[in-house]
Amino acid sequence: MRMKKLILILIAAFTFVSVARSAADHFFENDGVSLAVAATPGPPPLMVPLTLIQGAASKGAVCLDGTLPGYHFHPGFGSGANSWLIQLEGGGWCNTIRSCVFRKTTRRGSSKYMEKQLAFTGILSNKAEENPDFFNWNRVIVRYCDGASFSGDSQNEAAQLQFRGQKIWQAAMQELLFKGMQKANQALLSGCSAGGLASIIHCDEFRSLFPTSTKVKCLSDAGFFLDAVDISGGHTLRNLFGGVVKLQEVQKNLPNSCLNQLDPTSCFFPQNLINHVETPLFLLNAAYDAWQVQESLAPHSADPHGSWNDCKSNHARCNSSQIQFLQDFRNQMLNDVKGFSGTSQTGLFINSCFAHCQSERQDTWFADDSPLINNMPIAIAVGDWFFDRKTVKAIDCAYPCDNTCHNLVFK
Repeated sequence: MRMKKLILILIAAFTFVSVARSAADHFFENDGVSLAVAATPGPPPLMVPLTLIQGAASKGAVCLDGTLPGYHFHPGFGSGANSWLIQLEGGGWCNTIRSCVFRKTTRRGSSKYMEKQLAFTGILSNKAEENPDFFNWNRVIVRYCDGASFSGDSQNEAAQLQFRGQKIWQAAMQELLFKGMQKANQALLSGCSAGGLASIIHCDEFRSLFPTSTKVKCLSDAGFFLDAVDISGGHTLRNLFGGVVKLQEVQKNLPNSCLNQLDPTSCFFPQNLINHVETPLFLLNAAYDAWQVQESLAPHSADPHGSWNDCKSNHARCNSSQIQFLQDFRNQMLNDVKGFSGTSQTGLFINSCFAHCQSERQDTWFADDSPLINNMPIAIAVGDWFFDRKTVKAIDCAYPCDNTCHNLVFK
């Protein structure tokens, strides 16, 4: 019997939530909207303390409010002592002065508000039965406090805002190299949501930190944000990304090979970035990504009368035309990865679920009832791909065929 569908709580916009996350509590945010995943039973997870990067300020590597950036590090052991997993934290973006000023008052814009400990679950777990391939690696979460997927480089003096995501990325990597990552014989850069986009943007840069003899790959979880048309015919996410790119001068850190062909905002969309990434990359994404359904396809601005509210809160309440709109979104996603999936070094796991961020949560990463494609859980798919045990191009049949999903239901 499959586990009951997870219940989520939709917390009102601009409500600041400060909690110590555990395996049970995981938030993804954008412009003040937070979604909290309901508790799942199990043993208490490994809690790892926050380390601030001393000396980062002298390099200009600071959070939106000028505070020091940070990370959580749990050392590897045994056969994993020289293997490194770097997880870039997600949590939306800020695209206007106002939204970035608000973000300064949260853990997404200031280390003053960051949890002093974070739970390491899923791909970060230190238990072999929860994380068979990476449990004994050096595992790191780099905290996200810049609002532009670790890729901005500018400031706004009047609003006292520092947009220093690129410098935070560089300072964090320098610190980890000094802590032993320079001796790595294998390394994986991963991230979820806005961190999943960051892992695509920084993938080749990460590869360049190591000698050619080091095995280096990248994983993007729920980071494949589509340049999609919303239900009103508008481009909600393009407008959001356009604000982020312009405000934080992100174009400085996007690949010239893309910028030579497209505008900077287009080059912030993964569909236009992935073919410029030379390092092996794995895309893990729900075909009906819960965040994109909520915030890109059917946001309140595109649906002022709330005709999509029932469908957004529970996919089982969608009518046939709404389901067709979502199927078209899935078809766009599959079309956008066609060329990418044609090369042998890339990996794919696109399941037909209403989910978001499946690598960090234990129940979706590797558990008795975790999501499957062709009887393969996500952890095994990623491990098989990383270690070249087999080619992994797992694409699910369309909704409603998959009964292994842990679909998010909003209250």
